[in-house]
Amino acid sequence: MDNYEDLKKGERGAWLSIIVYIFLATLKIVIGFLGHSDALQADGLNNTTDIIASVALLIGLKISRIPPDEDHLYGHRRTETISSLIASFIMFLVGIQVIWQAFLAFIHQEFATPSSLTAIVALFSGIVMYIVYLINSKLAKKVDSLAVKAVAYDNRSDAYVSFGTCIGITGAIIGITWLDTITAFLVGVLIIYTAWKIFYDAAHTLTDGFDIGKIESIHTIIANVSQVHQVLDIKARMNGNRIWIDATISVKADLSVAESHTITEKIETAIRETYPNAYTLVHIEPYFDNHITK
Repeated sequence: MDNYEDLKKGERGAWLSIIVYIFLATLKIVIGFLGHSDALQADGLNNTTDIIASVALLIGLKISRIPPDEDHLYGHRRTETISSLIASFIMFLVGIQVIWQAFLAFIHQEFATPSSLTAIVALFSGIVMYIVYLINSKLAKKVDSLAVKAVAYDNRSDAYVSFGTCIGITGAIIGITWLDTITAFLVGVLIIYTAWKIFYDAAHTLTDGFDIGKIESIHTIIANVSQVHQVLDIKARMNGNRIWIDATISVKADLSVAESHTITEKIETAIRETYPNAYTLVHIEPYFDNHITK
């Protein structure tokens, strides 16, 4: 029986990100405007997309906790992945906006010397976001959640963006006035890159793509179970953080139904030792050796 405890834990990561992003986005946009820093304002806009993305994740995780019903027999866990997909679209649009604004500022030579406070705010933000990344990365591994993992990646990108923003602002302060605008442009590029990475992972999962390395690992696990003569076929897909495996094996034809069932239980146990979130359906076919009359 699924108690959805992993999804509840994932919600903590979403709430942490939302609270931190609201604080940092407000701080960066206000200080960036008052301190004449395009890069810090762009970084602040980046964080506003992160708020939306984290809210989408939170909603997705809450919907994922709805138990299976008559037309969702596998549950609603894929909503978690859909929320990641939506978040990637939002991030992509904001990335385009940031790049366009930086491009216009560069074309019109609208350069200004930022205040020292903007550099301090950028450095502070980078440190805070890297701490949040470490927390959410650890949580993503613990609950094996693609959505929380996507948020952790976004947290790390935001930390790097803020550190880069600090460098760009510092360069503008010492006389390289165009460096702040160039940094804003690079922030936009990084936002789009992160959006693409999240989109790819989510789309790959939603189209039932699965890691070939894991398929090979599962094949080896099943083949090593005693009395399994041959692994004929394996298919696997993700449903949220759950792995659904369909395996076809052959066993000796003279085994009883009870003995064959015991083998399937051994397979399920062996797989879960490596992949605790795996659910395995085993189809058995008879294997006739030379000593059995067909």
